[in-house]
Amino acid sequence: MTMPRDRFFEETPFFTDEHARLAAGVASFAAREVGPLAATEEEGDADERFRRLLSLLAQADLLRYSVARGDAAPLDARSLCVVREALAYYSPLADLAFVMQGLGTYAVSLAATEHVRDFWLERARTGRSIAAFALTEPDAGSDVSAIQTTATRDADGYRISGRKCFISNAGLADFYTVFARTGTRGDGRAELSAFIVGARMPGFRVVARTRLVAEHPIGEIEFADVRVPAEDLIGAEGDGFRLAMLTMDMFRASVGAAACGMARRALDEAIHHAKARRQFGVTLAMHQLIQEKLAVMQTELDAARLLVYRAAHLKDNGASGSVLTRAASEAKLYATESAQRVIDESVQIHGGYGLVRGHPVERLYRDVRALRIYEGTSEIQKLIIARELLKE
Repeated sequence: MTMPRDRFFEETPFFTDEHARLAAGVASFAAREVGPLAATEEEGDADERFRRLLSLLAQADLLRYSVARGDAAPLDARSLCVVREALAYYSPLADLAFVMQGLGTYAVSLAATEHVRDFWLERARTGRSIAAFALTEPDAGSDVSAIQTTATRDADGYRISGRKCFISNAGLADFYTVFARTGTRGDGRAELSAFIVGARMPGFRVVARTRLVAEHPIGEIEFADVRVPAEDLIGAEGDGFRLAMLTMDMFRASVGAAACGMARRALDEAIHHAKARRQFGVTLAMHQLIQEKLAVMQTELDAARLLVYRAAHLKDNGASGSVLTRAASEAKLYATESAQRVIDESVQIHGGYGLVRGHPVERLYRDVRALRIYEGTSEIQKLIIARELLKE
């Protein structure tokens, strides 16, 4: 399916002409290059398909919108969201390949030693190295302070020991931004620091690849006394929590953009099916109950996009602190929850066809579920929103 003309960029005040051109260009690229690959997502080697998608993104120079330069040129949050939405419309796996290059390098761009920073950012931006972000552990998900992986000072470097789980790109990544405990603060919480760990370093191994309900390269990794040079410490000791939160603030709203892309595809598929499918002598689109569903789906999608691009616009215009944190959490919360509802209704409108393995809306039904969990669950987003409200 080709993405219908999108008037959102004309009807809302959040964008420049450059953003509108980018949206059109990425939509055209995704329809031409990503769509055909997405049609094979039930077949063949998923890792090879991921690498192929990443290569296509690099060739199209799209990774510059997710990988920061590190030379005081910040990422443009609206461009990040525009690209994620267009890619997710055709392939959530392409969206994952795009955003993981950014998630795995953002802390590096902010605080790594200059020559280390430039080396990895250039390789990530050109697709020559695959990046990963290693924060979650078996006993530390939403509660980052519970991280047990340790980094112990050793002569001119550190030795990292511990285990991480649910790490996207595990087994594919060439390097990982790893968060480890380097001490304990006065309040008893972990002092976290961030490190770059290469996948070929002695003592690093992929313990297992994890199968999810949808195609997603993810797994568990282990550090068995991995020696990391001091120059691969990102920032100073104790900067890890701040760097992790800055990464979340940069990318959280863009999760909502990916959700909007999936919801847009589901809505377009539902409209197409409703116009073509006949029941009781007329098309489904002539039945008022179907019209009601489509109306609510469109309204929820518009509301979600407004929240997402408001948050991105605030970020690009210098907002920070409570204002940005709340806006990003609202965007992530509402867009992912509403996308789940839109996609569920699209399956309902398709009837039995929507349950057929490999049908676009059946794939979307599986793909969208993770978005309400990763980068902060919906429950965590509600807590953040309430916390920021109560500060006012």
